[in-house]
Amino acid sequence: MKFFLFFLPLLFTLNLVQAQNLSPEQKLKNLEIELPNIDTPSANYVHVVRTGNLLFLSGKGSRNSDGFRITGKLGIDLTVEEGYEAAKSIAIQHLAVIKKEMGDLNSVVRIVKVLGMVNSAPDFISHSQVVNGYSDFMVEIFGENGKHARSAVGMASLPANLAVEIEVIVEIQ
Repeated sequence: MKFFLFFLPLLFTLNLVQAQNLSPEQKLKNLEIELPNIDTPSANYVHVVRTGNLLFLSGKGSRNSDGFRITGKLGIDLTVEEGYEAAKSIAIQHLAVIKKEMGDLNSVVRIVKVLGMVNSAPDFISHSQVVNGYSDFMVEIFGENGKHARSAVGMASLPANLAVEIEVIVEIQ
């Protein structure tokens, strides 16, 4: 028993190190997250513009696992927790855009800048907690390289009454 208790912390540490060494796509697989297909934009824009070693990803709106829009105002129709999940759904979409553009996610050097727009009631003050859904997920997938500069702001409305819209700048190799 003493032998087991002595090596238990070592085994835990090895598992953490091993988890940190997983590729972003392996982390998604372990989380049982499948990236969605990215359709052609429905308006006059593109999903991503590459200039030098930066990707500028267009704003994406919140969608549930069935692909339907998550709509409504935070503080009226949706809770902070529901907003958090809506923001996380956008991170998954952005990963799909990056993968489509680059072929895989290993080319991501860093998530640089995030702009999170929250469709919110006038007295709603938890915008940053909502956008944490996006930020936390990027850190979960890319570790320290997922940490980024960020703005989280409230909007009187968003297109199609989306709950959250987020755009991002990503550094690539």
